[in-house]
Amino acid sequence: MSDQPFIPPAKPVIDELDIEAAVRVLRSGMVVQGPEVKAFEDEFTEVAGSEHAVAVNSGTSALQLALMALGIGPGDEVIVPSFTFAASGNAIRLVGAEPIFVDIEPGSFCVDPAAVRAAIGPRTAGIMPVHLYGHPADMTAIMELASAHDLAVVEDAAQAHGAAVDGTPVGSFGSAAAFSFYPTKNMHSLEGGMVTTNDAETARTIRLLRNQGMEQRYANEIVGVNMRLTDVAAAIGRTQLSRLHQWTERRREIAARFDAEITEVVTPPVAAGARHVYHQYTVRVENDRDGFQKRLTEAGIGNAVYYPTPVHRLRPYLVDGAPDPRFDLPATEKAAAEVVSIPVHPSLSDADVDRVIAAVNEAAR
Repeated sequence: MSDQPFIPPAKPVIDELDIEAAVRVLRSGMVVQGPEVKAFEDEFTEVAGSEHAVAVNSGTSALQLALMALGIGPGDEVIVPSFTFAASGNAIRLVGAEPIFVDIEPGSFCVDPAAVRAAIGPRTAGIMPVHLYGHPADMTAIMELASAHDLAVVEDAAQAHGAAVDGTPVGSFGSAAAFSFYPTKNMHSLEGGMVTTNDAETARTIRLLRNQGMEQRYANEIVGVNMRLTDVAAAIGRTQLSRLHQWTERRREIAARFDAEITEVVTPPVAAGARHVYHQYTVRVENDRDGFQKRLTEAGIGNAVYYPTPVHRLRPYLVDGAPDPRFDLPATEKAAAEVVSIPVHPSLSDADVDRVIAAVNEAAR
């Protein structure tokens, strides 16, 4: 093992700014659905380029409430990539709809618009593109398909705060979008999520749904749930948001060095017009991935596989104990067998970046 300090694959930032914000709210006594939540929502619209933002308690809740607000439910199908975190498929199932898993583009790891087109059928109600690892999906092509077939689009932007296509931020393309503020994301609120939309009625419906169906206390308008964000979390989210651009530029700076200096494995390309925010920097290891990871770990470099099992192969989505035969996803299977994510978080020093580059090249050799 290396005698140098271990470099973790991800490192949440929790510093005095966050602690002071949390303490300030706790001392105020207004800790749930108060002014901090409203301020966080207003400020986040700048990142997403959206008209509205609604804060909720997790990224998964954001996906679920977006689907509910758009009227997607039993009898509907939603097209979604299988190469993603299970929450994408889970949210679709939780509203009673059925995920239709499709393949990805090998370069971006995001959903392939050609595969989406081929999967559209009479029960298709929506498309859920996932901006995986911080690289935006091809939203131009996806929105053209959605418009042609009158489909809702719910962007899964959980990993893509600040990503963009031709200058337009993710979170502003679809009918709605969902962001996550889990601690390892590019920014966090300890735990939390945000739904963004350009439609005022959709935003109002989500506000009702997250708060037991009411805007005014005891004046319930619809059946809702409790998926509120606390003011403590919102206050932390605001301090994090104020530094998101700085952290993102550091991620992109580190990624540029990786692009230039990592030579022994396949580095991630960036599509024309795409702004990648590098939630993960994910390489492909075509031979002996297990050995590659072991050698990296021995060199003190954290690493992880996101995601080793495509969602359609997870137990809840099997049919009679086997993957659904409708889903033949070769690019997804290949990615799941080859990907390794290496540290790209903004806490890395230049010396850390040097170590990561040297270790990746040596481990691959």
